[in-house]
Amino acid sequence: MNPQISTPAHELSQRLSATALGARLARRLTGHQLATWGYPHDSDPNCTAQLLVAELAANAVTHGRVPGRDFELRLRLLPARDTLRIEVSDARGDKELRFLDGGPEDEHGRGLVVVLVLSARWGVAPRTVGKTVWAELSLSGRRRPCPRRPVPEG
Repeated sequence: MNPQISTPAHELSQRLSATALGARLARRLTGHQLATWGYPHDSDPNCTAQLLVAELAANAVTHGRVPGRDFELRLRLLPARDTLRIEVSDARGDKELRFLDGGPEDEHGRGLVVVLVLSARWGVAPRTVGKTVWAELSLSGRRRPCPRRPVPEG
């Protein structure tokens, strides 16, 4: 995996396979890049960015997949606004996004609610081929707790 960094200090762009592995790699790449930018892996901004990327990449792989086409992850640090802009682009052009897709007991179908709650702003933009779903995360101000894995007893 060779990230294509447009502006090394402020932007990263990477095409990934539209598979579950590609979605996992997008999340890991996000954690690594934010750590490089000075937001350690266990910091609130890094954890929140990883959650946002996980949801957007999972949607791109699940709902935006076109056979033979990758999806793209773009991270842009906007220092003037102390903001991280996350963009996930896929090859499917439909812009209709569903917030709740399932019943109250279902384990899936709430990804965009997570994006809505965790991001400062988000939206959808058309592309020549496909669409980009983007979210912006404030890197200062109100901090959210970082989700931690349970520690095994014993």
